[in-house]
Amino acid sequence: MFKKLVSAGQRLTYGASPDGGPESLEALSVHKLDGEDFDLDSLDGKVVLFVNVASRCGLTPQYAQLAELQKTYGDRGFTVIGSPCNQFLGQEPGSAEEIQSFCSITYGIDFPLLEKQEVNGAGRSPLYQFLIGSEAGGGDNIAWNFEKFLVGRDGTVLARFAPKTLPDAPKVIAAIEAALA
Repeated sequence: MFKKLVSAGQRLTYGASPDGGPESLEALSVHKLDGEDFDLDSLDGKVVLFVNVASRCGLTPQYAQLAELQKTYGDRGFTVIGSPCNQFLGQEPGSAEEIQSFCSITYGIDFPLLEKQEVNGAGRSPLYQFLIGSEAGGGDNIAWNFEKFLVGRDGTVLARFAPKTLPDAPKVIAAIEAALA
């Protein structure tokens, strides 16, 4: 089950989290861009690529490659989930409606977008506490927009990719295909 992210007896540590952070996504309350609850059960058995996104960044064209990944692998149990973030030079200043409109009109995005999240600092969202705090997450702060975390069908964080690593880079594709195998 996707939400059971910590195997029996395993403890994760979370560098920047004052309370130790969540041990699983089961402990989180995640909301879609429109403010509605995001049903984490919908991710059971899926491979997920979490990406902190921004509309006014030099890396924003990665949306096109993310949309292509969703189209290519979506029917095999894969999904991209975008988390808008305004922490890097204010490059995601828009309202939820503006972000949704930009993403759908400009890039044809049909994968889920979450409400804006802080990915670094004292206000880091529980989702990013979990992702960063996992063994594969490395514990380091998010460097910039479009940092990517690949989560396997069992909810284990499998890999972390730097912002400038394109979504269709061979190492990203290889990791997705291995997770889907």
